[in-house]
Amino acid sequence: MKAIRFHEFGTSEVLRYDDIDRPVPGVGQVLVQVAATSFNPVDDHIRAGHLAEMIPIALPYVPGIDLAGTVAELGADVTGLSVGDRVVAMLPLDSAGGAAEYALVPAESVAPAPQSTELVDAAALPLTGLAAWQLTFELAELKPGQTVLVNGAAGAVGSLVVQLAVDAGAHVTAVDAPQHADRLRGYGAVRVEGPLTLADGPDAVGGPFQVVVNHVRVSPEELAQLTNYVADGGIAASSAGPIPEDTARGVRSESLWVRSDGAQLSELVAKVDAGKLHIHIADRRQVAELADVHADAGAGRLTGKTVVLAP
Repeated sequence: MKAIRFHEFGTSEVLRYDDIDRPVPGVGQVLVQVAATSFNPVDDHIRAGHLAEMIPIALPYVPGIDLAGTVAELGADVTGLSVGDRVVAMLPLDSAGGAAEYALVPAESVAPAPQSTELVDAAALPLTGLAAWQLTFELAELKPGQTVLVNGAAGAVGSLVVQLAVDAGAHVTAVDAPQHADRLRGYGAVRVEGPLTLADGPDAVGGPFQVVVNHVRVSPEELAQLTNYVADGGIAASSAGPIPEDTARGVRSESLWVRSDGAQLSELVAKVDAGKLHIHIADRRQVAELADVHADAGAGRLTGKTVVLAP
């Protein structure tokens, strides 16, 4: 089968097309014929070797953490799935494999694909959706009626956090560049602001807030300033570095390391099919262009979620 792999860490130029054997599912595994994967910033860091100590991988490595496709074969002891089922999954970071014709997936990571979207577009959901879910409900412990500030609200994860928080009954202030304002209002944000000018303080955006969720990579000094946007006794949850706690005010901080979870992914899919969660896709590319996608990401040319169609 065809796959994109890298045999050594390096720039986007290490990605190349290979012919490899089609994998065989073992106990508890599902073989999926891939319709699409998608690009996530962590893909760039894994390929470059920046996360080699945190995520030990075997080389050569097939990138692509997200996956949408059709069940082709079931391993032993797999129940609840049938050949031909349309599915989505977030693959384990240390094995990945979405940029190929077929991929092995742990059965517990699999969820039914949304029926209301094209199968290839569903590949944009798993990692970003799970990151948003875990930030919103596990780390921030969001409750109905709370006030929430989402910094980086128009991004792939941030836009899903906004929608999940609104659906949960929170009052959301969304912060991002002005060109995203209409989309964020459409998601139900009660207030939309341009990028934070941290020196202005929380009053400038209607704060402080009971929950602050951050997706913007800023300096440690700016992360420390975000603590001021959290109300006494509130929670700060971040996917872009930890926001310092303020124990004197009872401000707690949580930092995300996203994990695969088929049950949570099924909840997200249900919200997509119910019209409560919209997947915003900026671009669709062919897998043969994956090296270009990585290069564009490294140069800051990617403007949103990119779906990568399978070989």
